Amino acid sequence: VQLQASGGGLVQPGGSLTLSCAASGSIAGFNALDWYRQAPGKQRELVARIDSADNTYYAGSVKDRFTISRDNAKNTVYLQMSNLKPDDTAVYYCKVESEVLGNYWGQGTQVTVSS
Repeated sequence: VQLQASGGGLVQPGGSLTLSCAASGSIAGFNALDWYRQAPGKQRELVARIDSADNTYYAGSVKDRFTISRDNAKNTVYLQMSNLKPDDTAVYYCKVESEVLGNYWGQGTQVTVSS
Protein backbone atom coordinates (compact mmCIF):
# COMPACT_ATOMS: atom_id res chain seq x y z
CA VAL A 1 0.00 0.00 0.00
CA GLN A 2 1.29 3.46 -0.89
CA LEU A 3 0.10 6.49 1.05
CA GLN A 4 -0.01 10.03 -0.31
CA ALA A 5 -0.43 12.78 2.26
CA SER A 6 -1.55 16.24 1.18
CA GLY A 7 -3.19 19.41 2.45
CA GLY A 8 -0.35 20.98 4.40
CA GLY A 9 0.62 24.60 4.09
CA LEU A 10 1.14 27.91 5.84
CA VAL A 11 -1.66 29.09 8.11
CA GLN A 12 -2.01 31.84 10.68
CA PRO A 13 -2.54 31.03 14.36
CA GLY A 14 -6.18 30.24 14.97
CA GLY A 15 -6.64 29.01 11.43
CA SER A 16 -7.69 25.62 10.08
CA LEU A 17 -6.36 22.99 7.69
CA THR A 18 -7.53 19.56 6.61
CA LEU A 19 -4.94 16.93 5.77
CA SER A 20 -5.73 13.98 3.54
CA CYS A 21 -3.99 10.63 3.24
CA ALA A 22 -4.96 8.71 0.14
CA ALA A 23 -4.08 5.02 -0.04
CA SER A 24 -3.37 3.12 -3.24
CA GLY A 25 -5.43 0.21 -1.94
CA SER A 26 -8.17 -0.59 0.50
CA ILE A 27 -7.77 0.73 4.03
CA ALA A 28 -10.65 -1.32 5.38
CA GLY A 29 -8.40 -4.19 6.44
CA PHE A 30 -6.06 -2.10 8.57
CA ASN A 31 -6.52 -2.14 12.33
CA ALA A 32 -5.41 1.42 12.88
CA LEU A 33 -5.01 4.56 10.79
CA ASP A 34 -2.75 7.16 12.33
CA TRP A 35 -1.49 10.68 11.95
CA TYR A 36 1.93 11.43 13.40
CA ARG A 37 3.94 14.63 13.38
CA GLN A 38 7.58 15.55 13.79
CA ALA A 39 8.75 19.02 14.65
CA PRO A 40 12.37 20.10 14.09
CA GLY A 41 14.61 18.65 16.78
CA LYS A 42 11.82 16.55 18.27
CA GLN A 43 10.79 12.93 18.10
CA ARG A 44 7.93 11.84 15.92
CA GLU A 45 4.74 11.69 17.97
CA LEU A 46 1.32 10.14 17.52
CA VAL A 47 -1.29 12.85 17.05
CA ALA A 48 -4.46 10.90 16.32
CA ARG A 49 -5.64 7.39 15.61
CA ILE A 50 -8.82 5.81 14.35
CA ASP A 51 -9.32 2.06 14.50
CA SER A 52 -11.43 -0.38 12.54
CA ALA A 53 -14.39 0.20 14.87
CA ASP A 54 -14.06 3.98 14.44
CA ASN A 55 -12.75 4.43 17.97
CA THR A 56 -10.50 7.46 18.12
CA TYR A 57 -7.51 8.58 20.17
CA TYR A 58 -5.97 12.04 20.35
CA ALA A 59 -2.83 13.35 21.93
CA GLY A 60 -3.63 15.69 24.79
CA SER A 61 -2.12 18.67 22.99
CA VAL A 62 -4.59 18.41 20.09
CA LYS A 63 -7.71 17.07 21.77
CA ASP A 64 -10.80 19.15 21.02
CA ARG A 65 -8.98 20.87 18.13
CA PHE A 66 -8.21 17.99 15.73
CA THR A 67 -10.58 15.39 14.29
CA ILE A 68 -9.54 12.20 12.53
CA SER A 69 -11.91 10.45 10.17
CA ARG A 70 -11.87 7.82 7.47
CA ASP A 71 -13.67 7.24 4.19
CA ASN A 72 -13.27 3.59 3.26
CA ALA A 73 -14.97 4.13 -0.10
CA LYS A 74 -12.28 6.65 -1.05
CA ASN A 75 -9.47 4.83 0.79
CA THR A 76 -8.67 8.10 2.51
CA VAL A 77 -7.96 9.23 6.06
CA TYR A 78 -8.46 12.85 7.06
CA LEU A 79 -7.19 15.07 9.83
CA GLN A 80 -9.22 18.21 10.38
CA MET A 81 -7.20 20.73 12.35
CA SER A 82 -8.67 23.87 13.86
CA ASN A 83 -7.50 26.63 16.19
CA LEU A 84 -3.96 25.91 15.03
CA LYS A 85 -1.07 27.07 17.19
CA PRO A 86 2.60 27.70 16.37
CA ASP A 87 3.43 24.53 18.36
CA ASP A 88 1.48 22.54 15.76
CA THR A 89 4.17 23.35 13.19
CA ALA A 90 5.63 20.05 12.01
CA VAL A 91 5.78 17.56 9.19
CA TYR A 92 2.65 15.43 9.42
CA TYR A 93 2.76 11.76 8.41
CA CYS A 94 0.02 9.22 7.97
CA LYS A 95 0.47 5.58 8.82
CA VAL A 96 -1.65 2.48 8.49
CA GLU A 97 -1.14 -0.53 10.74
CA SER A 98 -2.08 -4.16 10.54
CA GLU A 99 -0.54 -7.25 12.14
CA VAL A 100 -1.49 -9.18 9.01
CA LEU A 101 -0.98 -6.61 6.22
CA GLY A 102 1.95 -4.75 7.77
CA ASN A 103 2.62 -1.10 8.55
CA TYR A 104 3.03 1.64 5.95
CA TRP A 105 3.99 5.32 6.14
CA GLY A 106 3.13 8.23 3.89
CA GLN A 107 5.75 10.73 2.77
CA GLY A 108 4.73 13.64 5.04
CA THR A 109 3.21 17.05 4.48
CA GLN A 110 4.50 20.27 6.04
CA VAL A 111 2.23 22.32 8.27
CA THR A 112 3.51 25.74 9.34
CA VAL A 113 1.56 27.90 11.75
CA SER A 114 2.89 31.43 11.78
CA SER A 115 1.75 35.02 11.55
